[in-house]
Amino acid sequence: MPSTELLVTLENTAKTRTSTWRRILRDPQAIGTLALLALIFLLGILTPLLTSHGPNEADLSMVNAAVGTPGYPLGADEAGRDIWTRMLHSINTAGISALIGAGVALVVGVTAGLIGGYFGSVTRATTEWLFNLIMTFPGILLLIILMPVTGGDYRFTMLIFGVLLSPGIYRIVRNLVLGVKNELYVDAARVSGLGNIRILGRHVLFVVRGPIIIAAAFLAGSAIAVQSGLAFLGVGSIQIPSFGAMISSGFRNLYIAPTQFLWPSLMLGVITASLVLLGNALRDILEGSKPKPSKVGRGQRTLDAAGESDGAAAALLQITDLAIAYPRPQGGLNEVVRGVDLSIARGQVVGLVGESGSGKSQTAFASLGVLPNEAVVARGSIRFEGRELIGLTDAQMRPLRGKEIAYIPQEPMSNLDPSYRVGTQLVEGVRSALGITRAEAATRVLALLERVGIADPQRTFDSYPHQISGGMAQRVLIAGAVASRPKLLIADEPTTALDVTVQAEILDLLRDLQSELDMAILLVTHNFGVVADLCDRIAVMQQGVIVESGTAREVFENPEHEYTRMLLGAILDESTVRTDPPVVIAGEGIIR
Repeated sequence: MPSTELLVTLENTAKTRTSTWRRILRDPQAIGTLALLALIFLLGILTPLLTSHGPNEADLSMVNAAVGTPGYPLGADEAGRDIWTRMLHSINTAGISALIGAGVALVVGVTAGLIGGYFGSVTRATTEWLFNLIMTFPGILLLIILMPVTGGDYRFTMLIFGVLLSPGIYRIVRNLVLGVKNELYVDAARVSGLGNIRILGRHVLFVVRGPIIIAAAFLAGSAIAVQSGLAFLGVGSIQIPSFGAMISSGFRNLYIAPTQFLWPSLMLGVITASLVLLGNALRDILEGSKPKPSKVGRGQRTLDAAGESDGAAAALLQITDLAIAYPRPQGGLNEVVRGVDLSIARGQVVGLVGESGSGKSQTAFASLGVLPNEAVVARGSIRFEGRELIGLTDAQMRPLRGKEIAYIPQEPMSNLDPSYRVGTQLVEGVRSALGITRAEAATRVLALLERVGIADPQRTFDSYPHQISGGMAQRVLIAGAVASRPKLLIADEPTTALDVTVQAEILDLLRDLQSELDMAILLVTHNFGVVADLCDRIAVMQQGVIVESGTAREVFENPEHEYTRMLLGAILDESTVRTDPPVVIAGEGIIR
């Protein structure tokens, strides 16, 4: 059964989850531009009710009529046509141009992007060639040349322009699909028997919809601008009212009646600017690109050294009241780590234990100064040998990383660059950390590879990452981490991706190196077996909070917190048989 704390957290998460539409309605820029565009296009729809003139109805007695002339609120143009009426009809022309141009671009680009990104290299190469060919066409010139084919109808012109716009959408969607198609949830959908069309429509398209919606706003503005530009040049039917045609007419009559040029220019500018601002607002809402709160830096809250306890002063790494938060999409901060206190003495091995998502890696990353850009250290202190780390710049942290504080990641293969040989990568790291020559670094790396238990160091040195096993890759990373004889080694799930026998060998290696180099180790893991084998002290973390800490013997023999007892109870052993009854979930059968 889930704990009460977990249920409360899930309930609070559900309450704070905000739909996309609600976020849009809470964004002043989005709601303002949407309201303005809705008002403008509503005027276009209500044109028959707002004017009694036709768009091409001319009255020679009203040529260049002034603003405010009865029946002509914005005056008349050089042909005696009502400017107000023509502007209302031009709004409709602009709206239809935007729908056709952006719609065709989205249909063609999204469909081809999904197909080209999801299916094999042959399909991708074919779509890539086709859209590269489309991009070579000179857009405006092609539209002018094809005017005899389209008969000057702007709707067919916008259809062709939509095809010319589609390569941009295709590239956006294809790149997003390439990053999504190998996700585990897509593999799970494929294994469950879902067809490609359902996977693309339900799982892939849903994920990439944000950038598509954003691009649609900019595409609409581009379509309106191009249609108006062609009309300004006199390309197309002169019977179709358009902002471009009105601006052209006003431009010819600029010195006689300057306001004729003003009204369509203002309306076109407001529409295109609103679409651009709407696109920016949608980007902020859907992609979370709101201005990020700054991290804790110089001049902000840190603990006063005078207030440290004797234990804090003696500790190699002292974390006090650490809180890490991330911005919520709807505003505010969500603390994922709260009030963490952790102390590691010289030569001590401390295990930070907890389930996935409990905040273990965030705490480790904060100690290394490599939190994501959007992370906010809300409060607290991290001291290494008495020096405050919170607020240090990347340049100030660089002398510590890899030299005083080393790191072992949890996925060895993904942390080695496949483009370079193993030895090249290790030599560069050692040279940077120790400031020695390349030859000296190579000699030291070969000795380290032999020390970490690699049978043929030279062969491994000359190999690419894909040519070595996962266990060897982890040994390579350990060799790189201890090359500078660090005082603190942070190992983030160092045995997760390895089989059981290799796990035991890696733990033995870490134990030997810790004893040999007298370095402290912060072991981040969810495996109590690893902790029991290696750690002096244990800190148990749940939902961003350390709920229990003590020596390894104390925690194993007398766990005090319910969560610690639950984790220990989940450890499998050969002498225990489950006696709890199966859990029955209505409509889903029996699940043990």
